[in-house]
Amino acid sequence: MKLPLCLVTGLFLCCLLLFNLAGQAGAEDRKYKRTLEKYSIPDVVLVNQNGSKVRLQSIMQSGKPAIVDFVFGTCTTICPILSAGFANLQHKLGAEAQKVHLVSISIDPENDTPKVMKEYLKRYHAKAGWDFLTGSRADIDKVMYAFNANISNKMYHYPLTLIKPAGENSWVRIFGLMSSSEFMIECNKAGI
Repeated sequence: MKLPLCLVTGLFLCCLLLFNLAGQAGAEDRKYKRTLEKYSIPDVVLVNQNGSKVRLQSIMQSGKPAIVDFVFGTCTTICPILSAGFANLQHKLGAEAQKVHLVSISIDPENDTPKVMKEYLKRYHAKAGWDFLTGSRADIDKVMYAFNANISNKMYHYPLTLIKPAGENSWVRIFGLMSSSEFMIECNKAGI
């Protein structure tokens, strides 16, 4: 079912408003857990929203900061919130948005085709620098295990954002939902 553009835009703006309101809470009210981790990125070839093959290691070793999350195109719970965060980050960064690589990795590769992923990104007014990647179930599972994000069923997924500063080997692992201001603070700490 295709939603009218005004409804999608309204939902997007509501999410941004909620993120901003939540960001006004004090640090003691923070609802997410932040840790530093090291990950070994598997050498897999995935497919982006344009149908192009992409080597995941190349993105992560490009010299640009990278931010990764795990979503799926038909999700109506956590994924829209994570994606609204990416969209808001791109908006706030403006022309600087091209200096960071945003990567959403499908946890539903059986259904997330390039067409579905392209439409998903369009809903969030994604700009260049934000890729939605899919691949074989085996390759997606390798990526999820590498990031300690494996789940038994897409309906049991959880909010996870991974931030890799440029030139670093460690990742900031954020478990939980962040307000837009908390997300910007985490990105600033990572040099974004």
